[in-house]
Amino acid sequence: MCLDVDDTLVDYSTSSRAALAAMVGNADAWPLWQRITDEHCSRLLAGELEYESMRNIRTRAFFAALGEELDQEEATRRELRRQEVLASGWRLFPDVVPCLEWLRATGLPVAAVSNASGRHQRVKIAALGLAQYFDTVLIAGEVGAAKPDRVIFDTACADLGVELGDAIHVGDRLHADAIGARDAGMRGVWLNRLGPRDGGLPTGISAISSLAELPELLVCELSAASV
Repeated sequence: MCLDVDDTLVDYSTSSRAALAAMVGNADAWPLWQRITDEHCSRLLAGELEYESMRNIRTRAFFAALGEELDQEEATRRELRRQEVLASGWRLFPDVVPCLEWLRATGLPVAAVSNASGRHQRVKIAALGLAQYFDTVLIAGEVGAAKPDRVIFDTACADLGVELGDAIHVGDRLHADAIGARDAGMRGVWLNRLGPRDGGLPTGISAISSLAELPELLVCELSAASV
């Protein structure tokens, strides 16, 4: 069993929006922040940036896009403020611990598979008490590959000692998580906390709106599919 972390287990978007608002004064530039973050995380995975400097470089690029040029000292000051607010706002969704406790009780090996860029993700996992539930933790910035690249799914299954065809991955992003897992040979489950969407699901994808639905899905639907 593989689980995404941010916006699957941790309500990351809420804390990240609050942190951006603390740094900028409002969260109106959230789409711009997301785009610049994705660009810089891709550069980090490609080896073009070092983790220690990526955040400040991203912050300077973000404010430059808003028309404000920051020197290194000011970028550091603003970024540290953002990180403080971000960390203080980390929260688990209410359905997380009951689901993880159930998975532990079943004896299934469990992996966290995250597209995060660096060591802060391990700090977050430890701070929220999640580490005890995982047999292995795969972080894109450490593996050198990010979902939907099958490399990170292959690595997770190898760490767990299970075949791809016997593994399930659950995450909040339809393409990166569910479809990426399916294309790697796993069973992909989309955690769509926002509710129903127009149109059907892609072939081979299951959907749930809460982790409270995962035990029934595993016991009933996926078990039946393997018969």
